Amino acid sequence: MVRTTDSWVSSFDAVSRLAGLGAGSRVWVPGPLAATMNLFAAVHATVTGARLVDDLAQATHAHLTPGDLARVLGPALAGVTVVVAGDRLSPGLHDRAVAAGATVHHYYGAAELSFVAWGAHAEDLRPFPGVRVQVRDGEIWVRSPFVCDGYAGSPGPLRRDADGFATVGDHGLLADGRLVVLGRPDAVTTGGATVPLSAVEPVLRAAATGEVVVVGLPHEDLGAVLAVVLTSPGDHGPLLAEARRALAGAHRPRVWFHVADLPLTPAGKVDRAALVSLVSGADERATRLV
Repeated sequence: MVRTTDSWVSSFDAVSRLAGLGAGSRVWVPGPLAATMNLFAAVHATVTGARLVDDLAQATHAHLTPGDLARVLGPALAGVTVVVAGDRLSPGLHDRAVAAGATVHHYYGAAELSFVAWGAHAEDLRPFPGVRVQVRDGEIWVRSPFVCDGYAGSPGPLRRDADGFATVGDHGLLADGRLVVLGRPDAVTTGGATVPLSAVEPVLRAAATGEVVVVGLPHEDLGAVLAVVLTSPGDHGPLLAEARRALAGAHRPRVWFHVADLPLTPAGKVDRAALVSLVSGADERATRLV
């Protein structure tokens, strides 16, 4: 992707203001620089005069995925400003990090679009400074000085319209100025019915204290069934009741599992393929909930 220098500098200034980061800050970026969020964080730290550090104990600021944040929850977060991206940050995980003494910011963006929305957690995102957001037929469109000019190599999902708006195909909802990101419209076909995961996960997440991931598990007769994976086993009863109340037919999950830690990709996002493999086999890390 190609992006102008002016757009980088403008986004640096905005993030510095929002996260309180500048010369004298010490920034921990544990994820791989191949991930756009980590590359931006490292370059941003260097340009603003901050110092990159090797561990959380030295840091005033940290750039983490939700999976990274869950793994470092504890006293070491006290006094640290954490910027979370790469996947949705649940209100529950946000609150646990704040209770540990951290200041927590969350943003949604894409490599092609750069920053789109910023807030405390996934239920509190508002358009990033300088960015206009629209939702058309469920799809998030953005007009922004931070959108890339195009691809240097093979084409990707970026699309533009005549009014200067762009999208990468993520779905969401926009209400009262807040953007709820539902992600790409992945779906599971079960018993001949196609169920978008974005129609199931948000319903369950709203009633959860831990993390919730819905996947499709292979089924001999139905093709696949919806399975829910929880990081907090105490969520099973309340979420089962909520599924019975709010979801019907093929949208209602049939199988429930608990795992202590969700498998992550090298970029720190939930590895759904690895999760399906984990809960499908006899792996002792996954517990079937009855």
